[in-house]
Amino acid sequence: MNLRFFFPVFLFCLLCSIAVDAQTLPVGLFESTEEAFRRQQLLVKDTTGVSYMVRPINVAPKKEGKMIIYPLPLVWKNQINAHHPYGMNDGSMIASKGYQTQLSGGFFAKAGPVSIQFRPEVVYAENNDYTEIQERIHGDRFTLAYADFSNSIDLPSRVGDGPYSKFDWGQSNIRVTFDPVSVGLSNENLWWGPGSRSSLVMSNNAAGFKHLTLNTSKPVKTAIGSFEAQIIAGRLENSGVAKLEGELYTEKPDDWRYINAMIFTYQPKWVPGLFIGFDRSFVVYNKDMGNGFSDYLPIFSSGTKKNLDAAGPNGEHTEDQRKRDQYFSAFARWVLPESKAEIYGQFGRNDFPWDIRDALSEPEHSRAYIVGFKKLVSLIPKDTYIQFGVELTQMEGSNTGKIRAQPVWYKHRLVPAGYTNKGQVLGAGIGPDANLQSFEVSWINGLKRIGLRFENLTNNASLSSFDKKWWDLSFAGKFDWNWKDFLLSSQVAYVRSVNYQYADPGANNLQLQFGMLYDFK
Repeated sequence: MNLRFFFPVFLFCLLCSIAVDAQTLPVGLFESTEEAFRRQQLLVKDTTGVSYMVRPINVAPKKEGKMIIYPLPLVWKNQINAHHPYGMNDGSMIASKGYQTQLSGGFFAKAGPVSIQFRPEVVYAENNDYTEIQERIHGDRFTLAYADFSNSIDLPSRVGDGPYSKFDWGQSNIRVTFDPVSVGLSNENLWWGPGSRSSLVMSNNAAGFKHLTLNTSKPVKTAIGSFEAQIIAGRLENSGVAKLEGELYTEKPDDWRYINAMIFTYQPKWVPGLFIGFDRSFVVYNKDMGNGFSDYLPIFSSGTKKNLDAAGPNGEHTEDQRKRDQYFSAFARWVLPESKAEIYGQFGRNDFPWDIRDALSEPEHSRAYIVGFKKLVSLIPKDTYIQFGVELTQMEGSNTGKIRAQPVWYKHRLVPAGYTNKGQVLGAGIGPDANLQSFEVSWINGLKRIGLRFENLTNNASLSSFDKKWWDLSFAGKFDWNWKDFLLSSQVAYVRSVNYQYADPGANNLQLQFGMLYDFK
């Protein structure tokens, strides 16, 4: 590993550390587990004060002492897609047809302020053959559009030509923690923002990536409210899938990408239950990096790009010359315990405004957003509820794209691998230029859940305009149950793909997900 940039960032983090020895609740452990923790705030049973917008979340060790070590829960996940790849937010798993499995486990150890969480993941997928979108005949206009899209993002429809297996460091980290600050090296998935199904900048849709992290280990309380924050510097990898055949497709650089990102949240003292914040990220190829402070930590650079195509007054590089891809979003989550409900939203841009005037006159340019609502209705017996949830994710560009160039989220002409890691999008799992409407109703009792989820996914709109629109209508039944030290999580979904791959009149897919967790305690 090239350590050219890691040492300065590590030194910076170490010097900034003002010194909760704890393991972390991994992102993507099981949806029911994470939702159960978050639900405690609606029921006024959460005393941590965390926003649930900066994850993973630190949790107290099971044992106390100067030196402790114990096994972490063993997790086994399985997934089957009968007709074609479907799904998102599955970490180191890949988009594949057929059977796929993931196994993870490990241990947590702590000695003084130093802790190690070793939780690797092993993935195997049948990765069966199916007709990929580029193999179909759509017409010249669609072929040109798909080539333009594929040349700006590393998002293969299939990883390799046969069975796939991979060992991944998974949700592992090593940290030095002095309450309320922690610094460390991690490979964990990150989830930033208030969404449950989607997040614009960071989610567990792709595999975790190696990164240095400086973050709060718990909310920092002040006279005006509490704060949470995280700064990372990491390395993104390519999928390793060879370029598509044909003269229209361009070879992508065989180079890793540097990512620098930050998130900041604030809980105002005067408005209980309200959490607001923002996040920002930059991606650049290693070969295009400079050696200055602004090259290692571009998150502290200007939020506008005036004089974009001209050199600065002192000869410094402009943003296009730096060949960086950047994203920004602001978000809020408001917990209403009296109503046992929460509302939340996230609004982001991937094309920074020219100046303040541009930002105010066309705030919707290059925007994406997420809005959501959850509500619990009490039942008998005690601690039993009906949960309603609605979430809308809009990645498709606004109408300003008709009169001015509007970049598509997660793809970039100067960073041809786009905003991806190992061939999957880091942000919203529905992918570039897509939209998702999700509705869920469930019976809830602790970790137990029996529910239904209805979703409508409109796939890449930048390709839809050249042919038929492709959308997926899904109907899923969910069953999660815990007893003693075991937790079962399962889902069966019927997916009707209308105008499948923008060409066929339709396709039917059946997806089965089931997993088991065993807690050694």
